Amino acid sequence: MARFGALWDASHVSMRDDYEISCAEVDVMVDLARALPGVLGSRMTGGGFGGCTVSLVEAGAVESFEAKLREAYRGATGLIADVFACTPAAGAGEVAFEETAP
Repeated sequence: MARFGALWDASHVSMRDDYEISCAEVDVMVDLARALPGVLGSRMTGGGFGGCTVSLVEAGAVESFEAKLREAYRGATGLIADVFACTPAAGAGEVAFEETAP
């Protein structure tokens, strides 16, 4: 997971520096998140030019991460951040079903 987090961080740097599709507010969010305990990586997500970030956070640090990130982001930007805790799922896969006659 540490390696995945490092790749996650590198991905944000690439979007910010190579493709120039980030913005100051997103970069601040990523930097603040990366500095918090339990964070393995953080990056912008979506189409670029603002929007959302995704952070990979150790399960035991999620609650603290949410509170500290909101507080730090408001202090740094004056903006209020929405933070949503999500967990990974199995993902897409084949679904078997029976066809019924009309």
